[in-house]
Amino acid sequence: MINTDARSIARHFEDAEHQAMPHQLFTLVFPMNTAKSHVLLGMKKRGFGCSKYEGLGGKVELDESIDEGAIRELNEESGLLATRFEKHGMLLFYYEDNPVAMEVHVYLVSDYMGDVVETDEMRPEWFGINELPFAQMWPDAARWWPHVLRSEKFVGRFWFKADKLTIAHEEFSCVESFSF
Repeated sequence: MINTDARSIARHFEDAEHQAMPHQLFTLVFPMNTAKSHVLLGMKKRGFGCSKYEGLGGKVELDESIDEGAIRELNEESGLLATRFEKHGMLLFYYEDNPVAMEVHVYLVSDYMGDVVETDEMRPEWFGINELPFAQMWPDAARWWPHVLRSEKFVGRFWFKADKLTIAHEEFSCVESFSF
């Protein structure tokens, strides 16, 4: 099966073997306070990643753009409405026991409206940008978070073992833009 989702930009960064895989689109959204000294994470309360801190976000629906999915997911999981945000990264996850790649678009939110609320899926919590609870996050987060802190645009590719915790291989590159 070939990745035919026109919204996907992974083909610009992948080799032919991985371009041929189906991709599922996701967003990962990080609201920052105005001074950029804190970032909002969510403790996942159910489903994939339960009991881990992560950015807010989730699956992009078929009838929406990736940006629209990021805004919707942030609102559903935290009560916040992004008014200014920018894509800073793309993460590609390949699992040895899953033929579908996860294409995750990483956003920083610099302005938003609303109040943070706990939802059925997430318990949001503010952390200092240099004090993230990496031991309670997915193992890849500590590898790409420094790119976020340096305001670099990046692409990270991670190959996970069947346990979905062990990183077998990783690749990083900094990019100028995500516009194609």
